[in-house]
Amino acid sequence: MSSVVIHGHFYQPPREDPFLDEVEAEPSAAPFHDWNQRIERECYRAVVAARITEAGGRIVRVVNTLESISFNFGPTLLEWMEREAKATYELILAADRDSAARLGGHGNAIAQPYHHTILPLATRRDKQTEVRWGIADFRRRYGREPEGMWLPETAVDLETLEVLAEAGIRFTIVAPHQVTRPPAGGRPGLCRLTGGKSIAVFVYRGDSSHAVAFGGALHDGIGWARALIDGARALEAPTVTTAGDPSMARRSTPSGTWVAVRDSLLTIATDGETYGHHHKFGEMALATALDALHESGARVENFGSFLARNPAVDEVELVAPTSWSCVHGVGRWKENCGCRFDGGRYPSQAWRAPLRNGLNALAAALHELYEKEAVRFIPDPWAARDDYGTVVASDATTLERFVGSVATGARSDEERVRARELLELERDALRMFTSCGWFFDDIGGIEARVDLRYAARAIALAGHAAASAEAVFLDTLADAVSNDRTAGTGRDIYLRSARPAFPASMRHAASAVAARHLSPDDHKRYTSATVEIDDDWVRVTERRTGRRSDFRWRVAAQTATDITVELIDGDGAVHQLRLADLPERHRLAIRAVLRKLILPRCLSKDELEQLTSGSATMGGLLRVALIRAIERLEIEEDAASLHLATDLVDVFEQFEARIPFDAQSAFWRIWSNASSARQADLSYLRERLGFAVDSPQADGAAG
Repeated sequence: MSSVVIHGHFYQPPREDPFLDEVEAEPSAAPFHDWNQRIERECYRAVVAARITEAGGRIVRVVNTLESISFNFGPTLLEWMEREAKATYELILAADRDSAARLGGHGNAIAQPYHHTILPLATRRDKQTEVRWGIADFRRRYGREPEGMWLPETAVDLETLEVLAEAGIRFTIVAPHQVTRPPAGGRPGLCRLTGGKSIAVFVYRGDSSHAVAFGGALHDGIGWARALIDGARALEAPTVTTAGDPSMARRSTPSGTWVAVRDSLLTIATDGETYGHHHKFGEMALATALDALHESGARVENFGSFLARNPAVDEVELVAPTSWSCVHGVGRWKENCGCRFDGGRYPSQAWRAPLRNGLNALAAALHELYEKEAVRFIPDPWAARDDYGTVVASDATTLERFVGSVATGARSDEERVRARELLELERDALRMFTSCGWFFDDIGGIEARVDLRYAARAIALAGHAAASAEAVFLDTLADAVSNDRTAGTGRDIYLRSARPAFPASMRHAASAVAARHLSPDDHKRYTSATVEIDDDWVRVTERRTGRRSDFRWRVAAQTATDITVELIDGDGAVHQLRLADLPERHRLAIRAVLRKLILPRCLSKDELEQLTSGSATMGGLLRVALIRAIERLEIEEDAASLHLATDLVDVFEQFEARIPFDAQSAFWRIWSNASSARQADLSYLRERLGFAVDSPQADGAAG
């Protein structure tokens, strides 16, 4: 009987600032805050609630397509979804439970190495940690052991498969060109490994998968289903045999000839984002096709359930190292191999080699520092790193408890905190190899900058001992030249965008001080820290490491659009932070408060209540306020009124596109009738309102 397995690889690069555990705004994802949010809306929430419609377009059913397809979600993406898209996240887990109940315990979900690392380019120890973390994350979320594992970019070599098999993984998925002589009938191949181990390898159908990802298959769900059915039936031809084979079911033909037959399998594998993000309404085509497949009698299942009935017996030879997205093997993640999106805009990817070489050397130095320092209070540092994957996405209490169990040599709170920092150092040393940093065309892109931030975070956690390693890293990055002259080199990007000017603890402290100063009743929550604040001191405790930092504080300055917070650390050093230095989420909230504070200064209580009781936006309120403030200048010529109008212009420059027409008109009336001395006072405001510097005096102006 023919089976169909449609696999979706759901993944997004991790986007959190590692110093803050927050995703900052990504303008290219507009109108959404960032790409995670945008793709969750366009794809993830769509595939778990896909519409099946009738001919007239009305909805017949809403289905969770993940209940019928094989899938994997990147663990770092699930970290974000568990926090920011809880409803979608729960439906993903439910789909695996429902499919496992229907398919004899074989759920649709399979695992993935924790970070999207190109494993053939990693050391064996890092391969093992990535796989073990991926399995631990899968076990925690889905409540069962994974049968299979998707390899990032399907990048594979024999050592990678050995690591999978050693960890108990039964199968993986590869592209047709990654094995020699794929088995007939779409059945899994058997790849023999050293030490007598083996692993099953499923080869997806190249032409059918390409039609979904890059062709027009998703334009017509019914037509796509028909093509899948025809393709699956074409694989059903039995094979005449005289040898007994326990994996084959034997049957008699009408002519009396005995033949041995095995189930055939048609496999589709694409990025999960194909359904709804890359192809709008692709999830509807998927839902429609699945519906038609079920009605046709085709067996729609997953790899685990198929493998249970059809063990891998046909031996295959791996072509390695290879991947599904680089025709040069794995060159896309280490050299200028020619694989790219836009050769006209980004002609060179020569930056890939120095980025890879620099991170490799940095990782070696960081691992050496980790082992040398951690062994003082962690008896087995590398086993502890592997086990850290069981709690890496957990809350502060769980992290603290885990470190207490592995850092048995720690005799003080400071040593326990340091043990947590060292494990976090290793976490960043692993995730700085996230493949997306090389996949795209330029080192100035979002993804490469995030990898560099992970490197900066690991270096910061290592402390002064990593100073020489960072210097070598920067020298290597100087050879990674961006195609964009304004971006400079990897060294420039690292210093400008990766290494923060102030530690996270100071940024959180300044955020709390500013928020309290402007809005005493507003208690903000911080993703990566807890903050306690008193009249003249503030304490920040980092969630992941437990590190505490105390500062004396004062507000040094405040304008209509900015605030300066002065912090004094334990060594007596003075640091001044402005809004631009703060985490984005807190920066925007504080700016919103600044905007609100200025309104009562130029609108009466009655005006403010009247405007806010309606549907007025903040922008609308500010427009009215600015017009009122300028009109007041005609009556009150005091400095306070002038400062108020100037403050409001500051707000407009930062938050609004254009100065209101009526405000400019009102000012011109005042300017035209003002004395020369008064015009001198108003000249700065005149420029800020958009008037030319050499605007002539009106004829009626007094001398």
